[in-house]
Amino acid sequence: MTAATRNDAPVALEGDGVELRLMPIGGGMSVGYLTLPQGTDMGPALKGLPDDACQCPHWGCLLKGRIRMRTATGEEEYQAGQAYYWGPGHVPVALEDSELVEFSPSEDFQQVIDHVVAQAG
Repeated sequence: MTAATRNDAPVALEGDGVELRLMPIGGGMSVGYLTLPQGTDMGPALKGLPDDACQCPHWGCLLKGRIRMRTATGEEEYQAGQAYYWGPGHVPVALEDSELVEFSPSEDFQQVIDHVVAQAG
């Protein structure tokens, strides 16, 4: 069995107020603690991925804030307290300062993180 708090998870990505702390949790999955300041649009960082969108599925809970999720089929809004599943092909935009905890396939998410880091470099 594995357990992790936000402080246990090392920083995998940070900049402009965005912070992702990520740690393998077991079963090929990682837990991510994500902070997105209001106005964060992940679209530019995801350009170059298929459909210019995150292709990793995520299961989680929005702890604070509101997020608009753009997908090929339209947009949906999520608010604090909601659990979610975001399938491949999504682009998050923080409408308010937001905090999330989510679970993602480790290898798939690492590919997205590597792309985002390369875009920032």
